[in-house]
Order: sequence, then C-alpha cells, then structure tokens
Amino acid sequence: MNSELINQLSDLGANGLPYSIPIHPNLVHLTLGLFIIGITFDIAGVLFPFQKWVFKFLAISVERANLFDVGWYNMLASTVITFFTVAAGFYEMLLATPPADVKSAWGLQAMETMLWHGVGGVFLLALILVMTIWRGWQRFISNQDADKQVHWSYLLTGVAVMFIMYVHGTLGAQMAAEFGIHNTADKLLRLGEDLNTVLK
Repeated sequence: MNSELINQLSDLGANGLPYSIPIHPNLVHLTLGLFIIGITFDIAGVLFPFQKWVFKFLAISVERANLFDVGWYNMLASTVITFFTVAAGFYEMLLATPPADVKSAWGLQAMETMLWHGVGGVFLLALILVMTIWRGWQRFISNQDADKQVHWSYLLTGVAVMFIMYVHGTLGAQMAAEFGIHNTADKLLRLGEDLNTVLK
C-alpha cells in the first residue's frame, strides 16, 4: 500500500498499526482453540464407551451428550470468531510494509506469503463454516435421536482441517518472524531502538 496513505492514519505504533496490539494473531488463537476443542470433544463423545471407566475412576460425572454439546458449541463459536479473524487479518495485512529483499524458509517473498495466507484464511473460513453446517445437520437432523451424534467421516475431516490450519499458521508465523509484519519488537530493532527502554 502507498506509504503516504498509510501515514495519513493517526499515530501508527511501532507495530505499524493504529493500535498497540495486533488483533488478528489473538483472534487466530481463539479460532484454533475453539475448533480443536470442538473436534476433540466430539472424538471423546464417539469413544465414550471405551473411556467411560476413566471418567468413573477420576470421579468425573460425564454424560456422552455433554461431550457432544461441548463439541457443537465450540464449533459454532469457532465459525463466528473466524469471520472477525479473517476481517482483522485483511485489515492488518493492508497496513503491512514488509521488507522486499527477504525470503521465507519456504522460499517465498513477503507478498507471496501474504497472498497465500490471505487466500488460505478465506478457504479455512469456508471449511470451518461447512464443518459447522455439517455438524449442525448431524446434531439436529440426521442423528438427532442417536446415541452417537457425529460420524467418523466428520471427525476425520476435522483432523484434516487441523492439518491445513497448521500449514496455514506456519505462513502466518513466517509473516511475523521472518518479515517482521506487525511485530513490535522487530520494528523497534530495525529502527535501532533499545527494547529495554522502549517496552517498559
């Protein structure tokens, strides 16, 4: 983006954003946590007959339906928060001014990394949305009265989506670590500032 236009924003901080802490990385961890917990609890619900003795041994009163409730509500929350995650990511990416002469560990330059990360974010949002619709269909229509609320195909797809999240997250980590995008400490070091005095 044109640096003159960026300079029109009032008081960009050391991280290159008009606020002190980047929003996107924090929302990313909510998306990941909610999705992973949702799939994990659904797996626990499917395997409940095999691990029921563990809960009994630990004196934890758990019903199979409760595990599926946690899976459903976490998946639903993951979908909602991911819309904000992607929106914040695109906003913060528009304000990014990475160095042009650096390549990532994967051999990509900053713009290529940002494009792949942006497209991947929209793709992951679509996958999470489809997974939530599929999960809701199983909960309220196809398996409404069944003891086991989800199918193995859903769980295996969820694990595959987690792998895609891992690859996608690596691109995001490269943007911060290798290109210094919205990384406050990196920006201060490039400006020759002393971190011990500035970040107190």
